[in-house]
Amino acid sequence: MEEPRMNIYRISRSIKKKENSLYNALKSIYEDSIFVGEISEIWSQLPLVANLRCGLWYSRQFHSTCYFKSTDGHCNNWSFNTSRLNLHIAHLAGQKGGCIIVDSTRKGKRFPDSMAKTIPIWTCVLNRAIRNNLKNDRSTDDSESNSSVGANVDRKNMVLDWDCSLHLPPWVSKTEKASIEDRLEEWTKELEASGVDIVSLASALDKPLRPLWVSQKTVIWLNEVPDVDSWDFTPIILVSASCSMGAIQQRTTTSEFSWNYISGAGDDEESWARGLTPSLFWKHVYDLIASGPDVCNHKVADIVEKDRVYRSHRGQNAPQISIKPKILSPNNRPTTIENQCMDHDADTRSSAEGGTMSWLGSTNVAVGTSQNASTVHEEIDCILNCSKELVSHSLPDASMYLQLPIVTSKYDRFSLLSHLPSALKFAKLNLSKGKKLLVCCPDGEDISVCVSLAILTSLFDNEGLYNSGKSFTETCISKWDMRKRLVFICKFATNARPSRGNLRQVFNFLNKDGCISSQ
Repeated sequence: MEEPRMNIYRISRSIKKKENSLYNALKSIYEDSIFVGEISEIWSQLPLVANLRCGLWYSRQFHSTCYFKSTDGHCNNWSFNTSRLNLHIAHLAGQKGGCIIVDSTRKGKRFPDSMAKTIPIWTCVLNRAIRNNLKNDRSTDDSESNSSVGANVDRKNMVLDWDCSLHLPPWVSKTEKASIEDRLEEWTKELEASGVDIVSLASALDKPLRPLWVSQKTVIWLNEVPDVDSWDFTPIILVSASCSMGAIQQRTTTSEFSWNYISGAGDDEESWARGLTPSLFWKHVYDLIASGPDVCNHKVADIVEKDRVYRSHRGQNAPQISIKPKILSPNNRPTTIENQCMDHDADTRSSAEGGTMSWLGSTNVAVGTSQNASTVHEEIDCILNCSKELVSHSLPDASMYLQLPIVTSKYDRFSLLSHLPSALKFAKLNLSKGKKLLVCCPDGEDISVCVSLAILTSLFDNEGLYNSGKSFTETCISKWDMRKRLVFICKFATNARPSRGNLRQVFNFLNKDGCISSQ
């Protein structure tokens, strides 16, 4: 009897699946991290920053994180997004004399579009806004009779020397560069109109921002590396961790295992990491790398489950991970763990690693992770939990806690919209009594930020003063007005990453027939 032939599609899928295994991803990340470590040692005085989320895998420790999206740099889709200003990175670069941003890409390029165009656009727009601010200050100084002549001369020279050119890598075409340059003035005006504190940004930077690009193909002569202080700009060194050679089988002399390199392996972690986070990876890195491909999946499952149990016993956010079961041979079949559904849009890394809580100015509203609720601070009077997961808390009165099972727009495009009335009612009841409110969600970056945006827009005036919604009922709120309030939130919650779908739900809630409806 003739054996059935294997479908060519199934064969190719099987090969691709084997090449993109969990072990190959972790081994590739580890090897690329060695390069990142070498670059950070060359400019050891500069802080290392991870571009979320991919970049966070490539070093054991980062000074900070940022969020620059590649989609904002796609050809004919260029954007300067005021909901992702990353101003804390500009301030950090000003304080430290520059910074190193780490990211990676799967697409066979040397650099992701976030580094090739999004960040260069960002530096250019900020430089132009700072130059305009310096010009305005010089005009004010010139009009004051008692101003110092020497100070005015220095300020004039600083304005003239402030580089506002668009610096792009050489592989970006002249046509594309010209198209981007045509929109720079528009983006600069949007930034200036958004309410961003340009004055503090200008005072933080002595030199204009400028991107530099470093990849594994970059040749660096160690005896000719310039001192950062010698540059006439503030360097934003963009390090692409991945090798652009593609999937090539690698064999090391220090390991008995063969493995296939995956370029940009840290990207799209939900599809391969099986619940493993960067912090867990680096905590167990040597054990995982030495385990080999046959038992790597079992080790990861064991690490993730033990971490979940550890956090669960301490009342911390500990969602169980949904893992697509694999058909394994009897000899390699691991013990199973209990699996439940997990929201893929929720990056549980923040809550797993402690999370952050940010007070939004003097509004008595704070944004944070679910873990902030479980380890409630003394200054918190009430909690608005925007999550399906229950969190333990030590509030003396149960009425001071409200849970709203909101999911991201990816899974329910009306979830946030339907729960906003309850959220505003709870916030108004407590803020009117002078109580301090924590708005939290699993990651503290999206849903809680959008709910806080609705609260600030509905219950506070343009100066950030609580007025119980008086100005809200008397004013028509435009997208631009909402964007200005979002800029205000991002000034304090630097890890804010609100999704477009959730922001759209907030705007639809605030506006009906072009005007605000009273809630």
